[in-house]
Amino acid sequence: MAKVDKSLPLEYQTEQSRLNILGFWIFLGAEVVLFATLFAAYGSLKDNFAGGPTPAELFKLKDVMIETLLLLTSSFTCGIAIWYMRRQNLKGLLTWLIITLALGAGFVFVEINEFIHYVHEGATMQTSAFLSSFFVLLGTHGLHVSLGIGWAILIIIQLIRHGLTPTTARKTFIISLYWHFLDVVWIFIFTFVYLARMVF
Repeated sequence: MAKVDKSLPLEYQTEQSRLNILGFWIFLGAEVVLFATLFAAYGSLKDNFAGGPTPAELFKLKDVMIETLLLLTSSFTCGIAIWYMRRQNLKGLLTWLIITLALGAGFVFVEINEFIHYVHEGATMQTSAFLSSFFVLLGTHGLHVSLGIGWAILIIIQLIRHGLTPTTARKTFIISLYWHFLDVVWIFIFTFVYLARMVF
């Protein structure tokens, strides 16, 4: 049986959990490289409109602000969920995890509607290099958020079935790291893709 160190937070109490969390940090390093590559591609192609719609013609500040508010709020609620987890409060943890996922689902819904609007305006991946790099960058991020929602739902099921244990706490903590990472990526998207093109 794995040795449990009760002096540590629940998610760090076994060596296996500590190794898994370390491994996930390494995985996030690979994700940083992936998104850095997509940002670099976007940076190289962002001015190639090929006669198609420009960012000033497409981007709607209201939709972007709604997406940003939903995702950043979900990061805050995710933090509250971990706060409850470390106090062994399963009900509080589940409540705030579900709120986090609802906010994440709202973000995905608004982003899908945003993409549909762009397509109706004649902006598709085939229209220009700018739009190709834009859709790939935002689509990759949106896919990550969608996968995160599905992953978190599976963890919620495990929490309901098994309660708070070092194993379920570790899994919950790892999904929280993933969720915060996606929020950080969105801040870069909001700043360098949307805000920079609206202001300059």
